[in-house]
Amino acid sequence: MSQRLNSYFNASPELRQLTGKAGQLLALQQHYGQIAPASLIRYSRVLQLEGKILTLGANNGAIAAKLRQLAPELTSQFQNRGCEVTGIQVKVQVTLPAAESKVTPPALSPAGRKRLIKLAEELPDSPLKNALQRLAKKSG
Repeated sequence: MSQRLNSYFNASPELRQLTGKAGQLLALQQHYGQIAPASLIRYSRVLQLEGKILTLGANNGAIAAKLRQLAPELTSQFQNRGCEVTGIQVKVQVTLPAAESKVTPPALSPAGRKRLIKLAEELPDSPLKNALQRLAKKSG
């Protein structure tokens, strides 16, 4: 399958050029992942290399500002890895946050449920007693 795909991409000069560009960006992203501070990697990425200027995308202005501060150091580190990068440009590209998965609270064990019921029975009539009874009933 991959051989057929490779032969398809090598069939035309345009696709061959596109494949080469994609491979170059992937390699730069891998280098970036190894040299950038871990706190910034989740919120930024390699966008393009035009000429010898590398463009990084940042999720917000604070990340962009930090990347601009680090640009000379990152440029030097890219060069030390054999990348032809003479400068770094940073663009803010707000991305949608990943959908948060709904976390279901852990179920109350039968022993815990019994303890709640017992505690509620010992309390005088109050909002706390009612809340404990509802909690015990929900978890049952």
